[in-house]
Amino acid sequence: MGLFNKLFKKKEENKESTSTVIQPNISKHFTSENDFLEKFGAAALEKQRNLYDVTGDLSWNVDMDKEEITFGENRTFPMQALGSFSHSSETWLWIWENKAAGYTESVMKQALLLKQYGEQNNIDLLTVGKFDAVENDLHLIGMIAVEMFNGSGYYLGNYGQGTMVLTIKSDVIDKVESEEFSRILTVFPELISIFEIQNHKNAFTNYLTQKDYKLTSNGNEIKAEKNENVINAVFNEDNLLIELNGSNA
Repeated sequence: MGLFNKLFKKKEENKESTSTVIQPNISKHFTSENDFLEKFGAAALEKQRNLYDVTGDLSWNVDMDKEEITFGENRTFPMQALGSFSHSSETWLWIWENKAAGYTESVMKQALLLKQYGEQNNIDLLTVGKFDAVENDLHLIGMIAVEMFNGSGYYLGNYGQGTMVLTIKSDVIDKVESEEFSRILTVFPELISIFEIQNHKNAFTNYLTQKDYKLTSNGNEIKAEKNENVINAVFNEDNLLIELNGSNA
């Protein structure tokens, strides 16, 4: 799985305030899992690269009371907990459904707001407290939270018996410098290889539009241009990607 294997394997062990929880971004509306992936999936996945640039393979530790996650010795960031995946039962449990753990409502604000959004838009993924799950469900839940709350990334913390899904917000992560052109050519193919997205053409168009590329369409071909960078994508009759290449100055 490439990037995911590096980003989310188990860890063993500029501090920022944890006082603010951002409300959902109502401009980012979606009505289904596929709708989210076509609209925002690539942007959410790209943020994970910034997160990995900062945290790398450092050990991790979570303080639920302080709502903080620490990587290594001193890279501490605000976090929110969404829920956990049981390795034995292969089920997902939203944190608000985990009554026995006794977590404070503060650490699950994002999870509760996602539940409310799911109820308003009939999205079972966000409203069913416990369900059979696979690894991609964890990534999808993390990606949704990151986009809806303008997060810097999500982290899958493997603690042996299960895996927690946490979101992180940090200017340090947001400000990581990256080579946009090469990231697009890497992130988009990875997105469509990990998730079954119905319309690759829509996902590509949304992704490049969000990155301020100028798009021109000729049948099943799309050319995206920005600052002398050119990306060409070709899709089949089912709007699935069959060719992607680019050139830069």
